[in-house]
Amino acid sequence: MSASAPTGAGPADAPTPGVFRRLAAFLYEGVLLFGIVLLAGLLYGVVTQQRHALVGSTGLQAFLFGILGLYFCYFWVRSGQTLAMLTWHVRVVTRDGRPLRPLRAVVRYLLSWLWFLPALGLVQVAGLKGGWPVSAVVIAGALAYAALARLHPDRQFLHDAICGTRLITWYPPHRLKKVPAR
Repeated sequence: MSASAPTGAGPADAPTPGVFRRLAAFLYEGVLLFGIVLLAGLLYGVVTQQRHALVGSTGLQAFLFGILGLYFCYFWVRSGQTLAMLTWHVRVVTRDGRPLRPLRAVVRYLLSWLWFLPALGLVQVAGLKGGWPVSAVVIAGALAYAALARLHPDRQFLHDAICGTRLITWYPPHRLKKVPAR
């Protein structure tokens, strides 16, 4: 058992994972979402018979927004962890340590776009074009958003503080291996 997850401690008592662990899970989530977005985009293109990338792009964006919402809300309600969160031992629970209900998961998903919306708004207002400038602004915005967690007493992100959730360090309880009877 890890020193950061005391034996017998429940989700309400679990410590907040460090920012490095949360950002590592965030990056790993991005790698996993690349495949999901790729497959969903392919499905959308086949179903709508999209012949050009710019035709129907608003519909594609709305479809991907919904697919990502389903992905996150399903895993947050089911176990409190996506695959990336499971890998990095991060779990989302309510402030009192209970699992998320569907409505709270949806609210958390919508508020989690605060990671990107301010930076994307700045890109739009500044009229930035091209991959490098836009990427630099979005990455800087995400890092600034992560730094805001230093202002919260429990080091939670803004969207978690607003919707009443928290990220915790979570190691699953050890399971005893059953020895077959002879």
